[in-house]
Amino acid sequence: MASTADFKNGLCMEYNHGLYTIVEFQHVKPGKGPAFVRTKLKNIKTGKVIENTFTSGVKVTTARIERRPHQFLFTKMIWGIIS
Repeated sequence: MASTADFKNGLCMEYNHGLYTIVEFQHVKPGKGPAFVRTKLKNIKTGKVIENTFTSGVKVTTARIERRPHQFLFTKMIWGIIS
């Protein structure tokens, strides 16, 4: 679990039943009312970017993701022709 104070670009978290990574965030302290954090979140599966506002101090569940280079060890067959 992480709070809004722990937000940084690239942080991966669970939000709305999906995995999102923080593209951009901004902590705002207005003259009136409580502080909040504006974020741009990118869905890992679809690539769609959404904007969301979190109130200061909200806890979110973080996720650990590993990105590794892969090499496929098979050929793709289309119409009986090896491509």
